[in-house]
Amino acid sequence: MISPAQRRRRLHRPMDPEPETRWTRWRPAITIMAGSLLTIVPVIAQVPVLPPLGLLLLLAWRLSDAEALPIWAPLGLGLFDDLFSGQPFGCAMLLWTLTFLMLDVIDSKLPFRDFWQDWLVATGGIAFCLLAGRWLALPLGTHVDTALLFQFLTSVLLFPLCLRMAARWTGEREEQ
Repeated sequence: MISPAQRRRRLHRPMDPEPETRWTRWRPAITIMAGSLLTIVPVIAQVPVLPPLGLLLLLAWRLSDAEALPIWAPLGLGLFDDLFSGQPFGCAMLLWTLTFLMLDVIDSKLPFRDFWQDWLVATGGIAFCLLAGRWLALPLGTHVDTALLFQFLTSVLLFPLCLRMAARWTGEREEQ
């Protein structure tokens, strides 16, 4: 009797890329959901500056590997984030999907980007999601603009670390 591993080795030619495993296929979604779950960790602070890590990881995965997530992924991942973030239901679904579509348009215009352009594109996506989320969730008379500014700065400064992690995981994905 032939084991599945032996069958794969027999069908796999030396120059063929390695087949995707379940872990490599689900790694982007699992890391984004873990980033969304970090918002429920109790942190005591005077000003809420915890960045939206789910959004940062979504942008990082999308900018480091365009094929890592299907085009419909922000809907499900946004739904998951909406369940734990405290935003109105459907807010992350809408905003993450619009940001994902914006990234597709930018990819069609700029097929080759470097780190600084990725950071600038992500800054625009983060600003759009935070400002639109504030507009959808809170009345305009609410004084949260200073806290939102700190959250934006924290998110923009933390994005290169998220991009580095996603790029490293993408490299592992290609090696396997």
